[in-house]
Amino acid sequence: MKVDGVFSGGGVKALAFIGAMEELEEQGYTFTRVAGTSAGAILASLTAAGYSAPELKQKLKTLSFEKLVDIPITERLLPFMKWLMLYYRLGLYKGNRLEATLEKWLEEKGVRTFADLPHNSLKIICSDLTLGRIVVLPDDLKRIYGIDPATFSVAKAVRMSSGLPYFFIPVKIHGKKGKSVIVDGGVLSNFPIWIWETKGICRKRPIIGMQLSDPPDKLPEKKIRNAIQMFHALFKTMQQAHDARYISPKSSKDVIFIPVKGVQTTDFDMSAKEKEYLMEIGREHAKEFLQRWKK
Repeated sequence: MKVDGVFSGGGVKALAFIGAMEELEEQGYTFTRVAGTSAGAILASLTAAGYSAPELKQKLKTLSFEKLVDIPITERLLPFMKWLMLYYRLGLYKGNRLEATLEKWLEEKGVRTFADLPHNSLKIICSDLTLGRIVVLPDDLKRIYGIDPATFSVAKAVRMSSGLPYFFIPVKIHGKKGKSVIVDGGVLSNFPIWIWETKGICRKRPIIGMQLSDPPDKLPEKKIRNAIQMFHALFKTMQQAHDARYISPKSSKDVIFIPVKGVQTTDFDMSAKEKEYLMEIGREHAKEFLQRWKK
């Protein structure tokens, strides 16, 4: 069965999606169109390029996530410098290695720009802090920035969507109104299930979403005892508030909720065993989902 897919952000926890995708593929489901935010954008782009779940599993199991964090030589010698430079660069790490890795993997499937993908098959969500708005790539490239999508790198778009604030240095692009600072799409929409919903128009295909959390009605209350906890709660509330409008009881039935406990978004030093564990969690939740969804 052909379906449209949506992947939420979640950093390294998104490895759970690989297990879920593997289960879906084994049961005969294939993605025609895919959309994603941040880590979800990475998997969406690779899926749109033609990678199967087993291929992605093999690549990600052997990949050292720590090598994706490009630390400048000055900071290796003087660790305190990164905090000083954070003020000017707006992030700790460049993200160049992440983009280069994605570029290499996409090119292996013959994909460099959006022109190399089937029309309307991939949507990537970013946050434009300068304009204060959600940006959907490639759709908004021409209208907002005057950039031809046919010439724009898919790897660059994914890197923009994955720019976790303060962790990765934001990408800056020149548009019709000047320079824009682009960060992680999860700031404004961490789970863009709305992307395939058009009011008043029937779906061409079923939609299956994958989100790294409990269902909206089961989200735990946030404990706020200090300023750091308040900042974390503020950021999570910003992420969830926009998307919660679109996850109604009706659409919740189309979402594989995969709560991952004890793993942080930036746990880049995961072992192969830990990666396998995350993928198995995804597979199990996909199995449970399909048992309900088929009825």
